[in-house]
Amino acid sequence: MRGRDAEGVTVGTAVDTGEKLLRDAGIATPRVDAEWLVGAAAGLSRSELHAKDDRTLTDDEARSYERSLDRRRAREPLAYILGEWGFRRLTLKVDARVLVPRPETEVVVERCLELIRDLAEPGVLDVGTGSGAIALAIADEHPGARVTAIDVSPDALALAGENASTSGLTVTFVQHDVMEGLEGTYDLVVSNPPYVTAEEIETLEPEVRDWEPRIATVGAEHTATIAEEAARVLVPGGHLVLEVADSSGEEVAGLLAGRGYEDVRASSDLAGRDRVVEGRWTR
Repeated sequence: MRGRDAEGVTVGTAVDTGEKLLRDAGIATPRVDAEWLVGAAAGLSRSELHAKDDRTLTDDEARSYERSLDRRRAREPLAYILGEWGFRRLTLKVDARVLVPRPETEVVVERCLELIRDLAEPGVLDVGTGSGAIALAIADEHPGARVTAIDVSPDALALAGENASTSGLTVTFVQHDVMEGLEGTYDLVVSNPPYVTAEEIETLEPEVRDWEPRIATVGAEHTATIAEEAARVLVPGGHLVLEVADSSGEEVAGLLAGRGYEDVRASSDLAGRDRVVEGRWTR
């Protein structure tokens, strides 16, 4: 669109142009992303775009769209540009302070809810809460759950607090580093920990490598620490649920079994990859 007179650009033309520019930039889903960005600029849902593809963008809408396209072409995550992202039944504010909530993390929540389904008021600890996605989803879908969420980053906790306020859900947020140990007593400990190595991060897509916070991404040693610390705070029969890298399900399952967890199992994401590992603490 740049270099052209923005006046007279329709929704449909804007999507088509954006799709080409984003494809040239290496975006995996160029048309979907273009639709999201046009919709955000024009105040339209994606379903409304198709019904109003001949609507002309205002000058302000066209300029807003061009700015968003520039950001996405630079491989800034779509969720950061939109400022929010859907996660299960919630819409969460997201920005560069936190990871973008992903579909595989919804599987983590699904397993957590199943494990605490028969408990009236389960105590839940979310380690490394980030945007608060896991903690808030559990609080939303199990109203009796008493959820505590920790993170080492005060910036992440500030954003998680905003999401709690917006959603009207109650979660206790605490700044704490799991590497300093865990305290309390819980029926469930859950975490989407950093699990990328310093070497691996340089091979990942630019959205992760260049934009998402490394404090929440890099640190494969966290998984073992969380498994060890969770055993100290879980009630007998309590569960640990972990999100893991798509190539490490078997390794993490072995780690949990080696530390005394029982009924260790892995669950697959929608792509069939083992991304969630859980175990029961009986001691």
